[in-house]
Amino acid sequence: MAKKRDYYEVLGVNRDASDEDIKKAYRKLAMKHHPDRNPDNPKSEEQFKEAKEAYEVLSDPQKRPAYDQYGHAGVDPQAGGPGNMGGGFADAFSDIFGDIFGGGGQRGGRSNVYRGADLRYNLEVSLEDAARGSETRIRIPTMAECETCSGSGAKKGSEPKTCPTCAGHGQVRMQQGFFSIQQTCPKCHGTGRYIADPCATCHGAGRVKQHKTLSVKIPSGIDEGDRIRLTGEGEPGVNGGPPGDLYVQIHLKAHAVFQRDHDDLHCEMPISFAVAALGGEIEVPTLDGVAKLKVPAETQTGKVFRLRGKGIKGVRSSSHGDLLCHVVLETPAKLTDRQKELLQEFEEISQGNAERHSPRAQGWMDRVRDFFGG
Repeated sequence: MAKKRDYYEVLGVNRDASDEDIKKAYRKLAMKHHPDRNPDNPKSEEQFKEAKEAYEVLSDPQKRPAYDQYGHAGVDPQAGGPGNMGGGFADAFSDIFGDIFGGGGQRGGRSNVYRGADLRYNLEVSLEDAARGSETRIRIPTMAECETCSGSGAKKGSEPKTCPTCAGHGQVRMQQGFFSIQQTCPKCHGTGRYIADPCATCHGAGRVKQHKTLSVKIPSGIDEGDRIRLTGEGEPGVNGGPPGDLYVQIHLKAHAVFQRDHDDLHCEMPISFAVAALGGEIEVPTLDGVAKLKVPAETQTGKVFRLRGKGIKGVRSSSHGDLLCHVVLETPAKLTDRQKELLQEFEEISQGNAERHSPRAQGWMDRVRDFFGG
């Protein structure tokens, strides 16, 4: 039988190395020599086992002093020899990845602590409230500690028992050859406790559904799709874990006059035939009241007038957007006989010099004739 190497030499550390240095050295060697990472190296399995054996001795507060004083003879061969390696590769990597992800390396009834889930609440706000900012109150469902059982989940006068499936560890392990899969216990869901006689109020959950009212401050300039985070107002954590957050999702209500486009506002502006032709001054609405707008003569439908600074100052903007007024020429309705007579006369006069009075219509007719080869 080959002579065993010094455990400190195996891990590549000094004899005065700290526990953390020993763990880091072992972790590095375990990753380096794992057989799955070295399929072409037949010695990798022995090197892996050697590192595992050295770590199990030097990380043990009782075995390490015995080894330092008496060498290999001072260590019980059944506790650390390669012939009795416990979980083998699976135990080794359970320690490694447990240290990395915070879930392993602690056997014996450790409760799993989880952060509570985040929640979302859809909130509809008016355009005016979104532009100026406001404060509102919302009522949301939440989970609170059951008062009947004080959160234990067990019927009054009883208490939770150690889970028989996982023996209180909260985890169960399934062995498959060299490897084992560790997963949350399906009976106790990782708590390590089993409630034989659950509370009638919460049915063993330890929490009951309630509603709570929260105040939400809506900042001025908030837009469709923006979110407001209320820290700690989500689902409660599990086993003392921190609560999640509540995200309030903003949706803008449809407005009777304006349509919002980021910081700009758009609106339609109906004008009469006479104002469009002769020009004039009209009043247009804004979020701050009424503004006057001069319409030049011969204004065509579809013309857009921009009122600068009459839009919205966004949450992340340094200045206000604009208000864009889209001209819509309104055709007269329910005409009197006199109005019809005057319009007919106007049309006859206009047709006498169409190129001058209706340049768009005349130009369009010319393009149509060209298209058909007229």
